[in-house]
Amino acid sequence: MRKKRNRNTTNQASGPILTAIIESLDQEGRGVAHVDGKTIFIDGALPQEKVTFQSHLIKPSYEVANTIEVLKQSNQRVTPKCVHFGNCGGCKLQHLDFAAQVAAKQRLLENDLRHIGKVKAENMLPPLYGPTWGYRHKARLSVKFVQKKQRVLVGFIEKATSFVADMNSCEVLVPEVSALISPLQTLILQLSLKDKIPQIELAVGEPVDGKSVIVLILRILDALNTQDESLLQAFAETHAVQIWTQSKGPDTIKPLYPSNGGQLQYHLPEFGLTYPFKPNEFTQVNPQINQVMIRRAMQLLSPQADEKIADFFCGIGNFTLPIARSGAHVLGLEGLANLVERANESAQLNDIAQVKFGVADLFKMTTQSLTELGHFEKWLIDPPRDGAYELVKAIDSNNAPQRIVYVSCNPATLARDAGVLVNEKSYVLKAAGVINMFPHTAHVESIALFELAH
Repeated sequence: MRKKRNRNTTNQASGPILTAIIESLDQEGRGVAHVDGKTIFIDGALPQEKVTFQSHLIKPSYEVANTIEVLKQSNQRVTPKCVHFGNCGGCKLQHLDFAAQVAAKQRLLENDLRHIGKVKAENMLPPLYGPTWGYRHKARLSVKFVQKKQRVLVGFIEKATSFVADMNSCEVLVPEVSALISPLQTLILQLSLKDKIPQIELAVGEPVDGKSVIVLILRILDALNTQDESLLQAFAETHAVQIWTQSKGPDTIKPLYPSNGGQLQYHLPEFGLTYPFKPNEFTQVNPQINQVMIRRAMQLLSPQADEKIADFFCGIGNFTLPIARSGAHVLGLEGLANLVERANESAQLNDIAQVKFGVADLFKMTTQSLTELGHFEKWLIDPPRDGAYELVKAIDSNNAPQRIVYVSCNPATLARDAGVLVNEKSYVLKAAGVINMFPHTAHVESIALFELAH
């Protein structure tokens, strides 16, 4: 007996062209509509628009679709600046007015707090803005050699596919890096292992002697020959960049040419701080908004001299050292030893003594291990997307700080953790707001202030 094809579980299906009125945006920047009681997520559609759409992923309870035509246009729709918008999957919100992008992110944060955490902030903070174009100082570009066309593609992944987008520029990358996309395609095509380079990771540091430090890490799956090395050296000299290579895991990342180029670093002028970092180490992609974010975090935390403060998920000390500048005694904990090493290096470079860094798996925190750290008047938490659930669950009357500032890159996990703090641990959510770290994308960065109820 022939098996019947289940159209509801394939992502190759194409539904009929239908019409819908868009109600809102989801976490990925897609328009949300309901047709015959079914939720439809529609790429390229904006709230209050009337569109025709066609589904490419059909499930029993929802569908994912593309906009075919906008019949009634939102007054917040704008012309995308990037010529690759719609093909490249990097920026999904370029067709939405910038102020409306930020407002949508603020609504998303409020909704997640209400629906996931069952909490509401006493005060919604005004959103933090930064540069809207050319802001990305870090990125990971995919590389693909197309045998049939004898071409190399370098860029982000296409929207809704696993293919590399055919692009020659990027409006959100630092302009000097955007200008390298086409030259990189030409370079890699000349290499003997052009089909053995799946990605390029890039990092841009603040200028040294008037020139930005740009590092390109080529992920290579085979050995370079002498000719390859000569081509890479010439490229590095011509474009004033550093070429690094990675053959296996992160521990194989090393400079190729020049062997001792300028140090990547960023500054926090307000606090008189300089941070050196390696190209693969986590730093914020948007250094200008990072400065604004730290200023707000310090305002909310209000560190005072001689206070004991903990900075959890401290990374290379992005928040730890500004806190220590207040005269507080700070403990920074981080799961990755290389970041702790870099944090110690920055503390020494900036002559900050009243800070201590340590390695700890904060996803396995218990009440006992938290209490053993000692009591802190205040915390700053800046976790990855998974949030800080185990950490906040470990709070009890013996280790509870009076104040917590929580910086988040995922509003859903912030909302979940806020629910624990407010509904189980006797905290009040005093304030929350978004930080537009990634303009034109659906990514939502946010910050929240919790205070222990008396």
